[in-house]
Parts: sequence; structure tokens; C-alpha cells
Amino acid sequence: MADVHHLLLQHGLDETRRLQNIDKNSRACVDAAHEVLCDEQQAVGIAHAGFAMAALPHKKPKSPVWERDGGPVKLLIESGLDANKEPVGIPYGSVARLILLYLQTQAVRNKSRQIELGASMNAWLSAMNLSIGGKTYNLVREQSRRISRCRLTFFRSDAGNQYVSNGAFVRDAIFPLDPSNSDQQSLWLEVVTLDESFYNSLIQHPLPLREVAIRQISGRSMAIDLYIWLAYRLHVLPAPVKVTWAALKSQFGPDYKELRFFRRDIIPSLNLALSVYPEAIVTIDDRQGLTLFPSPAPVKERNRRLP
Repeated sequence: MADVHHLLLQHGLDETRRLQNIDKNSRACVDAAHEVLCDEQQAVGIAHAGFAMAALPHKKPKSPVWERDGGPVKLLIESGLDANKEPVGIPYGSVARLILLYLQTQAVRNKSRQIELGASMNAWLSAMNLSIGGKTYNLVREQSRRISRCRLTFFRSDAGNQYVSNGAFVRDAIFPLDPSNSDQQSLWLEVVTLDESFYNSLIQHPLPLREVAIRQISGRSMAIDLYIWLAYRLHVLPAPVKVTWAALKSQFGPDYKELRFFRRDIIPSLNLALSVYPEAIVTIDDRQGLTLFPSPAPVKERNRRLP
């Protein structure tokens, strides 16, 4: 993707599209890279650093318990129950990630567990290319139910010791209100309170991201996860590191039965993630895997302070 960024800087968007002999996936990468390079606001979003190693599922899980093992970090998510003691399900996909990114960003920005929703939540989701209405509204509502009721356990290994953190994402439910009720002024409750354990861990381990980057990949949950992973790893590397396809599959695609299908499916998302991280230095070998090189963080140190 470095060639794409170079071409955009040298020739502009239209000429780069022509030179790249673009298919649909390549066009998405070129357009996303262009938006990031042209971004002047430098707005910063926040994710918990733990999500770089252990993320939510991409598709609707059948089990009420989700496990993701990222080596030193392991995440266990348990579905909450409804009033009839039935599991409501595990949050999954890009919409759940966007909701959580909003909550985490606002919590760190305001240094408060209490987060105002209402119009601000709708505006942010719209800014992330997710317009609230129709089928999208129902999807947001469903993911909000799942986020509000699930339970979390983070396992972290360090120097032979294992640390366990129990909690949830939020203390209070964040169900969007029923839009068919004309008396309701907002699709959301006014305030949500993050779980104390999750909030404290977030404050201790925030990972700055570019909001423009998230916006460009907002519909691709795998690309979001890869971008967060690269943002976490690259800027702290002391030397180049090789990551095999098998290691990537273990972290990002454990449900794949065959490595070749995982490799086929992850490469478009990987290219998209790299397109919105122009500072990243990563080489891709179709047979061996990736080589990660020490790279600048996506958010410069002077811009890491949220307004």
C-alpha cells in the first residue's frame, strides 16, 4: 500500500485510479487512502488496547460464550440474559465495534464513566458512514442490547503470572428507544455509564486511532480489527518481526478450517487497513505471511491529547 500513498501524493486521486488499473477492492483502498491523506482535522478516537489482541466476533455466534485468544491477552464474552432468562447473544460485526469505539472515545475524552448519547451518538454513527434509519436502526438496536447485557473476562499473562479482570462494557442498558413512538425525542437514552472495571482498564490502556481511518473502514469488521492491531504493534517494535499466516489465522480467523481460505479472505481487509494507515511499513508474502517493521503510530504524539 506504500505505492498507493506515494502515487496519490505524486499524481492525485484520478491519475492513481488510472495507473492502478483498479478493480473494486483496489478502488476502495485508493479512495480510503486518499481520504486519510487529505484529512486536516486529525480527529482522534480511542480503543482499549486489549482489543488489539482479542476482538469481538465478526459473525453472529451460535454459542452464548465467545472466546478469543490473542496470546498474552485472552477475552471471554458471555451473553447476558433477558427477562425470560434467555441469552440475548454476543455483540458482533462492525456496528458493535463502532458503538464501542464511540463509548470509549467519549469516556477518555471527558475522563468520565458517564457518556451522553442522544443526538451526539446518532451524529457520530452517521459520521462513520452509518446512517440511522430503517434496517440499520434495527441492527444498531440489536447490537446495543447485546453490548448492554454481556459480561467480560480479560485474562492477561505477564512474567509467568495470570491477571484476570471481570466486568462488562456498561453498567446501565443503552437500548435505543422505539422510533415508532412519536413522543420520544431521541433514539437513545440521555446518559450511559461504563462499567467501572472496564473504564479503569480503558483509562490505563487507551489506544489512539484516527477517526478518519475508522470512517473509511467502518463497514469491514476485519479491517477494523487489523487496523487496531497494527496501530498497537508497529510503533513499539524495536526490530522487524515476521508473522506467519498460521499465527494470523490463530488470532483473526480461528473459525477457518483451512489456512488457504483464511489467507484469501484476509488479504483484502489487510490491504484496506494498510490503506488508512499510511505510516505503516508492512510487507506481505503470499506464502510466508507478513513482516512488520518499526513504524510511526497512526496518531502523532502531539495530537494524542483529545479535545
